Formats: sequence, structure tokens, C-alpha cells
Amino acid sequence: MIQSIPLKKLVLSPRNVRKSSDVLADLQLRADIAARGLLQNLVVRKAKRGKFEVEAGGRRLAALQALADEGTLPKIHEVTCLVIEGEESEVREASLAENFQRLAMNPADEAQAFAAIIEAGANVEDVARRFGLTVRFVEGRLRLAGLAPCIFEALAEGAITLDMAKAYGAISDVDRQAHVFAELQDAWYQVTPDTIRRMVLDATVRGSDPRAALVGRDAYLAAGGRIERELFDDDASESWIDVVLLEGLAQQAMDEAASKVAQELGLAWVRTTLGNYVSHDLVEGLGRLPCEPAPLSEQEAQELTELEADYDRTAAILEDEDSDESEIAKAEEELVSIDRAMRALNDRPPILADELKAEAGAFLVLSRNGEPALVPQFYTETEVVAEDDGAVEPIDGGGGAKRKSGAFSQRLLDELAMQRRDILAIHLANDPALALDFLIFTLADADGHDWRSKKASTISGSGQTGPVTGFEAKDAPASAALAEFAGGLDESWRAEETEVERFEAFRALGDEARSAWLGHVVSRTLIASLACEAERSVPLHEELGRLLQIETAHWWRPTAANYFDRVAKARTLEALDAAGGLELVSRYAASKKAELASAAERIFSGNFIGEADVKKRAGAWVPEIMRFGATAEPVEQADGEAASTEPDNAIAEEAA
Repeated sequence: MIQSIPLKKLVLSPRNVRKSSDVLADLQLRADIAARGLLQNLVVRKAKRGKFEVEAGGRRLAALQALADEGTLPKIHEVTCLVIEGEESEVREASLAENFQRLAMNPADEAQAFAAIIEAGANVEDVARRFGLTVRFVEGRLRLAGLAPCIFEALAEGAITLDMAKAYGAISDVDRQAHVFAELQDAWYQVTPDTIRRMVLDATVRGSDPRAALVGRDAYLAAGGRIERELFDDDASESWIDVVLLEGLAQQAMDEAASKVAQELGLAWVRTTLGNYVSHDLVEGLGRLPCEPAPLSEQEAQELTELEADYDRTAAILEDEDSDESEIAKAEEELVSIDRAMRALNDRPPILADELKAEAGAFLVLSRNGEPALVPQFYTETEVVAEDDGAVEPIDGGGGAKRKSGAFSQRLLDELAMQRRDILAIHLANDPALALDFLIFTLADADGHDWRSKKASTISGSGQTGPVTGFEAKDAPASAALAEFAGGLDESWRAEETEVERFEAFRALGDEARSAWLGHVVSRTLIASLACEAERSVPLHEELGRLLQIETAHWWRPTAANYFDRVAKARTLEALDAAGGLELVSRYAASKKAELASAAERIFSGNFIGEADVKKRAGAWVPEIMRFGATAEPVEQADGEAASTEPDNAIAEEAA
């Protein structure tokens, strides 16, 4: 039975089979419902106290509730629902069936649909706004409609991927597109978007091309390859005609080199590209593994010290106004040589820990001289979930919901914990009364408790280095303030020779000086923690943060380097949603991860043009795990896959 039910009477059923979601898809769904209303009925069942439980359509219900919360829809908004009856197992089966029966639109269908809407009088901006998408996304789909018919049909049938179709669209010449498509139908190697892109852009390949240098002239000719030469051509300028054959031979050579490198280095995988760099799409969804440059030997360290001294001495000649032209010219040449030598010592390849190699991988690129080259950066497929699922889980004993934290790499968790520790430390250092209470309590509370339980500090006087050896939060306000605080301490007592004399000199310091020392020695014992329910949780730190009324945003801002480039794309979009809502998310949703991270850094630093309330929210935003006094949330280690979901109300972008 179809029935209109007030939104406030609808609640999510505990039997609803969908337990995960997708942040971007949810935001697009919300925008679509705001623009065109609910196009698909909710499936509900009567519950107690006049309520109706939504058995199918949980995402649509969440979108409607969000629109009501922001004032777009009234709380009394009537929602068209299909009211069903039956046993619990039958209801759950109906919910499951509805989700299974839903099918995401093919990109080719989306392209045709967008083109039809625009032909009817709409513009690209109208389509993007109505469907909660970016203008860039809509324009991309419209370009698909202009592909050669054979390629568009292959996309519609699922014979080629969306990335392959985009690669054919690297040029507008549909005849060239169709020609390359026909050539690749009989390819005996795996065709990638990079292969397609190179072939549509290059009708022939010169003998100096890196692919030609890799394969070799003799091997190419032996395989049946053809070469054309003009009158004045040489081996470098001659034209290699059979690009498909050359690509296959080059790919085979790269694969063999990759297998050898993986075996030599003990890596789980080594992937190849015939390009000379690793593009963003190759690393999308992968997590960077932490690795440090190889340490300098004693001889190298000494050599670097000498080079630095030579650099300073030579640079002084350039700065000296009395230096003549010949001295300046000679100094400039020496500086170039010194700089080159210093770079050779400093630019050392990273070393990956042996325990990480079992899941680590790298990329082999084709250098400009035609030799396979390993990129000195390692990745893992299990460190980062492809997209944050944004799921919410009920809080025990309450009616609200608590956001499930997305996946973080262990390295990022450790670094964030150490930076948060510094924020707490600078506040505790400036409150000697609380520091004294904390010191005395910790010492007194040490008796009679389980020695295996986690402590809030070392309290032995030695500084806590933290879980990441050698890590330093450069330019972080809290770390700089701690260094400044330590530099302002009265160290006159250290000049005395004996311990007794130093102790007497210390006791002679004024109350203010000794109080500063108290705050310093206690604050430096703090361990690294986060507001979470995982390994980094220290509840006593939350209480200290509450007493000190710490505002993390005043002391730490998220940047690409310390946060956005290290988390799933959906988590960054979630932060943008908190600052500027759907409009801000739509502006950046189609960006590559690196571009998105850079944009987010500008926005959350306040370095962007925007409305005052958006800038205010952006300036106050920090991840929940970095706040003090917040309810601890679960932290899911980045070792799984997020379930993909499909939009159920509109044409929407596939999870990227």
C-alpha cells in the first residue's frame, strides 16, 4: 500500500541490509533530492508509537533528514512510502532484493542522458547543480558522447573501461580513434589506458623514442616490424610504423625487468608503465609506505660537512663587494660543482624495512634513454581503503549516532599522536599548578596497580621520543612554542661543577623560574595519544585537555603533508562538507587526490576566497581524533576494503 508519511515519523530499520555507504555518493544523492524530489519510494513497515521503520531506502532517508536539518525541507515533509507487512525474514529479503536489483548507469548511458538534457535547453552548470556533480564531471561525460561510434559502443557494452574511453578521447580526430581501436583488437598483450593514449597521439614512432631504444632495432625487425626512412633520416629520425607491435615488445621487456627487480628486492609486486613518470591514476587507492633515506656513512657525513664548509666559503666570495669578476666567475663554477656533490650525497634512495616488503610494491618507469628505472617510492594495496565508507553506528544506550572513523595508516596515527602530545605539553608546561598535581598524583597512583596497564606519562624525567623515530613536526606552532619555552628557562645553575652545587644553585632560583622548570620536566614526559578507542587512547589526557580548555585548531592545522595526502579521498570530502556543505564538496569532488589535498590545505588554512562563515568553520575544523575532551571514537586500521555502493536516485559518478 502506497502512503504519504511525515518525515519525522520515519526511522531506519535495524533490519536494513545496507550497513556501509559512500560519502561522495551520499552527497550527490542529497543534492539530487533537493533539486528534483524523491523519485523512488521508501519501503517501510509499521512500528510502535506511530513510527514507521524504513526497510529499504536508508540512504534516501538519511538524505531527506539531512535536508530537513539544514532547512531545505520542512520537518513535516510528507514522504511517499510503500508500506509492507510480513515476517522479519521476508522484510530483510525485500531490502536485500531492492539493493541487488539496483544497477549503476553505464558511463555511455550517462553521456547520452546528459547530452539529451542539454539539447532540451539546459546548460552544463544546470546539469551539474541538479545532479550534485561538478561541471568538470559533466563536461567529461559529454566528451564521451563525441567518441568514435565503435568506441562509444564498446563502452556501452562494457568491452572497454571508462579510463580506456577517456584515453581514446585524448584527441578529437574520430578517424584516428577508430583506427587505433581496430589495431588493438588483435593485441596479444594487455592494453592499458596509457597504451591507448600514446597510440592515438603517435601515428608512428621515431627511432629515438624510449620504447624503440628499449626494444632495439634488430628485435623489432625480427618480429616483423616495418621502418620507413626519408632521404636524410638516420637511425634516430627514422619512422617505426607498427606501433602496436612496438608497444607489445616494449611492454614484454618491461614486465620481464619488473619481475627481476621484484625478486631482487623481495617486493610483493612491481608494476610497469611505458611512460617516464608514475601518473596519479596508477597510484590511486594505494598507500605510501614509510621509508627513510639510507643513512650516511661516517666518511659520507664527513664529506658532506666539508662540502658545506666549502659552500659557505665560496658563497662569501659572491657576497663580498670587493671580489673581482674573475673571482666571482670561478666561485660560481665551484658552487655548481659543490651543489652537485652535495645533492649526490643527500639524494639517497629510501630504505624499506624488511617486515614491510611482503606487502610492498613499486613502479618501474621507462626512462628517456630507454632503460627501465625503479621509482624510489614504495606502496601498499592494504594500507588505505579505496574510499572511506562513512558508515554510522548507533551509540550504545543513546539515540544519536557516532561516526565510524575511516582508515588511517599507522605512520599517520603515530605522527598525529605526537603532534597532539606537543599541544597538550605546551599547555601543561604553562600551568605549573596542574603539572604539580599531575606529577604527584602519577607518582602516588603508581603503587598497587597492574604494572601492565598503560601509563599517561613516563614521569621519570626523561623525554618521551614517541613512536616515530626522528619525526619532527616542522613549523608546527606547538612544537615551536615548546622549543621557545625551553629556550627561556633559567639555566644558570648548570654552570656549577658538582651535583651538590648545581642543586643548591637550582634551589636559589626564584619561584617563577622553578615553576617554569616544573612545567617543563613534567610536560616532556607526556606520551603520544589520540582521541580514539585504539592503541593511542589515553583517557587522562582527555581530562587534562578539558581542564586546560585546549582548542586544537589554534595550534595545529591540517595540510596536504600532515593529513590530506595521507587519508582516503572521501575523508577529505567529508571535511569539506563540514566546512562548506555540498557546494564546496561538489566543487572539488572530481579532483585527483593530490589536487584535492592541495586545495583542502588552502581552504583549511584560511588562504582562500569564500564566505565568512565557511572560512570560520574551516578555520575551526580538525579531525575528531585530534581534539581534546571529545568522545573517543573507534579507529579502523587501514587494512580492508570499503564496500562500494551505488546511487539509487540519480545519475551519479562511479566511486573513484
